[in-house]
Amino acid sequence: MSQVISVGVITVSDRAAAGEYEDHGGPAVRQACSENGWEVIAEAVIPDDEDRISRTILSFSRQGCGLILTTGGTGIALRDVTPEAIRGIMRVEIPGFGETMRMRSLEITPNAILSRSLAAIVERSLVIALPGKPSGAVECLDFVKGAIPHTVKLAVGVPTSC
Repeated sequence: MSQVISVGVITVSDRAAAGEYEDHGGPAVRQACSENGWEVIAEAVIPDDEDRISRTILSFSRQGCGLILTTGGTGIALRDVTPEAIRGIMRVEIPGFGETMRMRSLEITPNAILSRSLAAIVERSLVIALPGKPSGAVECLDFVKGAIPHTVKLAVGVPTSC
């Protein structure tokens, strides 16, 4: 029997954090998690601030989230700092996740080449930075979901046979 994955979902958006518009990325990611049988145990909507992103990821990891999904802040605008925040606290980056998300997304939109989505191990959690657009976040998660259970097991230290 497979273990349920505990998930933290972080929406990174200045405007959503300020209440200027309703967050749609976080709820879309939460729904995708539910459809995959994963349990969302922590959620936050925070501004595009490197320190705040890092602190929230570390907090969620310490709360027991084996998987932390961020949505937003992966583009090239001045305030897009999610990759920098993750790289500042990661143990190791996992390039295949970002490469797969960009490659598969290019089949949908030429703008996918601008994405800086990535995955990394932070403490004992797999952190995946997804695009901010709800449909893009869900699509990218779907592209890599097959590798998530095994990666989470490795991140949290569960012995594996392969």
